[in-house]
Amino acid sequence: MRLASDMDYKVVFAALETVCGDIISVMGGPSDLPYGAVAQRLVTCMKQIQEHGRALEPVVRCFTAIFHHYDFDAQTPGNGYRTLVKVLQSCLLHIVHKGRYIASNYNSAFFRADHNASEMEAYCSALCQLRALMHLAQRLVNDNDYAQLYSLQEGDLSRRFVQEYSSMHKACFYGRCLGFQYSPALRPFLQTVVISMVSYGETYGKQQSSLGMAALSLLTSGKYVMDPELRGAEFERITQNLDMQFWKSFWNLTESGLLTGFSRIASSPVQMNITLTLPPVTLRLPLASDPSLTATVSPPIAHWGPGPVNMRLISYELRDGQESEELLTFSRTDPPPITASQLPWVQKQPRSPWLLIHFHGGGFVAQTSRSHENYLRTWSKELNVPILSVDYSLSPEAPFPRALEECFYAYCWALNNCHLLGSTAERVCLAGDSAGGNLCITVSMKAISNGIRVPDGIMAAYPATLLTTDASPSRLLTLIDPLLPLGVLTKCLNAYAGADCQSVQPAVGSGSLSSLGRDTAVLLSDLTQGASNWIQSFLDPARNTSGGGRSQSLSLRRTQSHEIRRPSSHTSTANSTDHLYYPPGFEPLRSECLAFVRPTSCPIIRNPFVSPLLAPNNLLRGLPPVHIVASALDALLDDSVMFAKKLKDMGQPVSLTVVEDLPHGFLSLSQLAKETEVASEICVEQMRKIFQQQSPTPALRKRPKMEETFQSTNPSG
Repeated sequence: MRLASDMDYKVVFAALETVCGDIISVMGGPSDLPYGAVAQRLVTCMKQIQEHGRALEPVVRCFTAIFHHYDFDAQTPGNGYRTLVKVLQSCLLHIVHKGRYIASNYNSAFFRADHNASEMEAYCSALCQLRALMHLAQRLVNDNDYAQLYSLQEGDLSRRFVQEYSSMHKACFYGRCLGFQYSPALRPFLQTVVISMVSYGETYGKQQSSLGMAALSLLTSGKYVMDPELRGAEFERITQNLDMQFWKSFWNLTESGLLTGFSRIASSPVQMNITLTLPPVTLRLPLASDPSLTATVSPPIAHWGPGPVNMRLISYELRDGQESEELLTFSRTDPPPITASQLPWVQKQPRSPWLLIHFHGGGFVAQTSRSHENYLRTWSKELNVPILSVDYSLSPEAPFPRALEECFYAYCWALNNCHLLGSTAERVCLAGDSAGGNLCITVSMKAISNGIRVPDGIMAAYPATLLTTDASPSRLLTLIDPLLPLGVLTKCLNAYAGADCQSVQPAVGSGSLSSLGRDTAVLLSDLTQGASNWIQSFLDPARNTSGGGRSQSLSLRRTQSHEIRRPSSHTSTANSTDHLYYPPGFEPLRSECLAFVRPTSCPIIRNPFVSPLLAPNNLLRGLPPVHIVASALDALLDDSVMFAKKLKDMGQPVSLTVVEDLPHGFLSLSQLAKETEVASEICVEQMRKIFQQQSPTPALRKRPKMEETFQSTNPSG
């Protein structure tokens, strides 16, 4: 299903035109087919798809002429504009594939016309919404500076984008079309996540423990397996309007003993895996410029005063210092860990010259090192290095700067006490994903600001470097992303900023689903109809399935009237004048359940230690080599591209690798598919580069070596 090159769009659109014509011909003309109204549904649907395709081909042609201007470099193709075209082509290929099956099998005795019509209608809705995203992307090209993926000035465009997102229909991307843009091996997992989330949402708020709610949700998940439309509608409602505590509760299910037990069985065994608690005492570290002088580092104090910092030490090999009584005084493992003296057959290794310090992801609001233990065990084995993972305090209870203070304190403590961790810390690497990638960068910035030793390198996987709702082409993907919708993203960002994140009542249109329940008669009807669809789905064989700068900017045609055509199946209560203009005769589908998305307007969001992409050069100059591993299908892709370009333009050593067909958070999925395993291996190789690079002299630790060249990793590597 993947395209051979960016120029294949011509072949795809030609195939789309052909298949639409074939189905319209066989279903629309006089025939003795017994399909009746279903045939008319297919004809109507294919005509709409044909119209979308003809309108989109020139738009795609324009994007393919200019999107290389937004890449990190010529060897690293990847930015939000490329991704939007890739996602659109993926949708078209699914339509072509399904259309060819219909055109070839409509006479078969086993052909299920209603099921195939529903499939095609779902992809038609998805195509309509993708067409809207392409028009929004055109607006970004016109309004942003040349080769800039973000407009970093506060303005009207981002506000209007949030307004548009709030009313646009999204359920089509979470039903039959769920995960069409990702690697096929990941689609069953994504379906499981979405079904689990909507089932969990149905029981959320009842007097149950989290694990009890999870068990109860299993009993209600059947209807969402059997009825994709119901699943999509409920997921849209949940992602738009449930509160932050729901998200924390759901994602923290990964902390349950049952799930972590399975994870440990599947991952590499390690000799050392203990949790530690550091008391809040003042630290002294030598200055990088003059080791005879020291800098004072206070314990975390933000919001509630001095407090402990929690961490986890993971080591594939047992090393000198890790069994010491001094380290065990910090242990919070109950019962206390078994020491090497109690296991005489365990051979103790000398201290490693390397130390990896890890900050986990989770949107600053959820998860701990326990959630990420699976890949950390693998890293410790493959790199043969002890890993210290920091369990920083989470938002909204502990907003910025508490997490940053705790991570910086843990980094400083590790430098002073590396002998207890089984390392001499000759080389120290910071690693993190998503929110953790942000903390890797900002901890290094704090080290520079405090004049102490900076780490020897950073490996940041899909980091968040701009914690605002500013629009970018990749962030348009939050409309279709099952793991990172814009409503969820803004809740996380506002929570970290300390903004009020109270739950709100959903603004419900006249035909929407009820908030959490349906009456028994309707539910039985859903189960009966859904069961039929589900069983039939197993019988369907088709389911196995150069520019010149600003002069080439795309123009967004505007309507001359505020009258907006709305599809009858999706009536919106929003004022049509609040929406961005679209070409005459076109309007995206509107949601029946409107989102409440609070833009990130808090000034803290633009603090450089919150959004390092906005940091002045003097705060970034002196960062160690930064190796970023991003995903082409991640809504935060443009964060990585723009931050890497900023560092490169400053003369800082930086590399960017863009992997294909994977969602945000792929490190936590490393054992689910070959593609995620390869992406995790790329992260390991980048850390190995940091550990194996020639050590700089102490005088150069505080600033980059000017003779270093920029590194760029080809995605295919």
